[in-house]
Amino acid sequence: MNKKISLGLAVSLVAISIAVTFILTSFFSLQSFNRKVLDVNEKGKKYDSLQLLDTYVRENYYGDINETELTDGILKGYVSGLDDKYSRYLTEDEYNTEKEDSSGRVVGMGLTLEHDDSGYIAVTGVMENSPASDSGIQEGDIIISADGVDVKDMTFEEAMDFMRGNVGSEISLTVRRNGIDRDYSFIREEIEVVSVTGEMLSNYTGYIKISSFKENTTQQFIDVLERLTSNGAKSLIFDLRDNGGGLVTALEDCLDPLLPEGVVATAEYKDGHSETIVYSDESEIELPMVVIVNENTASAGELFTAALRDAGKADIVGVQTYGKGVMQVTSEFDDGSAVVLTVAEYKTAVSDCYDGVGITPDYVVDNSDSDIDAQLNKAIEILQAV
Repeated sequence: MNKKISLGLAVSLVAISIAVTFILTSFFSLQSFNRKVLDVNEKGKKYDSLQLLDTYVRENYYGDINETELTDGILKGYVSGLDDKYSRYLTEDEYNTEKEDSSGRVVGMGLTLEHDDSGYIAVTGVMENSPASDSGIQEGDIIISADGVDVKDMTFEEAMDFMRGNVGSEISLTVRRNGIDRDYSFIREEIEVVSVTGEMLSNYTGYIKISSFKENTTQQFIDVLERLTSNGAKSLIFDLRDNGGGLVTALEDCLDPLLPEGVVATAEYKDGHSETIVYSDESEIELPMVVIVNENTASAGELFTAALRDAGKADIVGVQTYGKGVMQVTSEFDDGSAVVLTVAEYKTAVSDCYDGVGITPDYVVDNSDSDIDAQLNKAIEILQAV
């Protein structure tokens, strides 16, 4: 038999339900409001402190203020305050330089340069097929001046900016070697950066060196891989030593012909959701493989290594890798500047993230003797035993 309730009781229950819902909604809304108020108040304090500092500096600073440099410095300081070594603010010029580097094509003379302890600029590399390659400039030479301007009177960044230019423009350099100065003149050209090289070693072992992952790395990799396999390579060595990473898209394209179909790597974001960042189709090269790494193998270089290891495709030779397993995205602003921000942690579909840890090789081999490449010799030995 059904039990009945009075109309008055029903109305009372509905009223109580509405009241409870209102109280709970009000409570959580108040909590949310309080958090927002606290957030606004905290932001207000930061901006007030910045305003006080700005007022004090403008009233008391003896020198002249460059407003553009001041704004850039504030924005760089903000990102620096995140205490994340991979996040950074880029000015328009810095961002353009970064885009050029990622493209794999640069405009210049074909020199790799570093700041020298003397205050001048040291030549640390000369690119093949570049204006500098046939000039006689050598690794270890010291650049004294550019277009007659002493580079010692500039910071390294200022000197690098000074030496940049457009395709077809001319630049003169004074270079010192063994205490003797010599003048050189160059016409700047667009130069393709070679990030993949390869050769056939003994016993039909294909050796492929990947120095970084840029926009043009994929085609270079495919060209070298097809050349070696067409020439009868029966095994492959991938040298990722000193590969600091680069573009995940290029990494994916390089891994694709080497791995079976499926998800290779995923990224996990702040809100907890995951996305596939590397996927391989069904085509797959079935050859014995070894990857060589060192302490400077990082980021996409490590992901390449981990992906082949976790798929059971390759043994790893070398020393513990750097340990960078976080991903950055670059967002451009309306004024041409950009921010590079760490947004996710990534890992292969099989193993844990190696950020801050690195990858331990299957065969730990240290190249302590500079005259012998023990790591390469070990990789060859492993493949000969297969």
